[in-house]
Amino acid sequence: MEALRSFRVATWLGWQIEGNRADPFLFYVYSIVKPVTSVMILVIMYWVITRTDTASPYFAYMYLGNVAYIYVGSILVGVSWAVIDDREHYQTLKYIYVSPINVYFYLLGRGMARFLTDTLSVVITMAFAMLALRLSINPAELRWLYLFTPMVFGMAGMAFMGLLLGAATLQMARHFWSVGESVAGALFLFCGAIFPIDVLPAWLRPLGFALPLTYWLESLRRAILGPEASKSISRSLSGISDSQLLLILVGVTLVTGIILIYFFRWSEHRAREMGLIDMTTHY
Repeated sequence: MEALRSFRVATWLGWQIEGNRADPFLFYVYSIVKPVTSVMILVIMYWVITRTDTASPYFAYMYLGNVAYIYVGSILVGVSWAVIDDREHYQTLKYIYVSPINVYFYLLGRGMARFLTDTLSVVITMAFAMLALRLSINPAELRWLYLFTPMVFGMAGMAFMGLLLGAATLQMARHFWSVGESVAGALFLFCGAIFPIDVLPAWLRPLGFALPLTYWLESLRRAILGPEASKSISRSLSGISDSQLLLILVGVTLVTGIILIYFFRWSEHRAREMGLIDMTTHY
């Protein structure tokens, strides 16, 4: 009950902070314009570089990965930024630690606010692709059960990674303002969001295979675009069956969760020992 209460209150608080920065009309206009303009930059780059139309299988591969990656940025940034915001801006992190709140679920709740906002962006960009770019996605042909399972474990993996970033941020005194965006931007290259990990140097590919995001994105593509959607594009994952892909996703997510538990506890202990919980740098 304490975890659920912490999560619910933190989600409400995060939503108030995220949605109270502008007039509601302007906020929703921004929520519509931002994802469409962002994705059009990628679409124009695709047209210029490949000189092919949107009927190409690679366009669907790239577009869906880019849209799904919106969730990665929102969760990683939302959770890690909550530590910075509460410690540096509102200076309330120390009060959270002495209150009857589950810190894990509090940080997840703060990240959930951005997740809800960016869900609107995901819906808009997918609708734009189907209506304006003629992306061939038929909702009646989606594999809903197969889509639901990787979404659950993929979101769990992203939540664990967000908490790992939050724990790391807890120990940082300076130069941590953009850690969420920096990590999310770096992982964009390694998990097969817009191009398969086959194109990475051989010494970087193990990093891509160690990320739950890699198997989450591949599972989404198979659930939405069909089981053969990326087999001609991603050779490294083409030999893995759907069930094996889900098992790997579950396993990597659980390993990430175990690492999170130990790292978060160590980070909290170190932050308390060094007086970082209530420290403000004014930097």
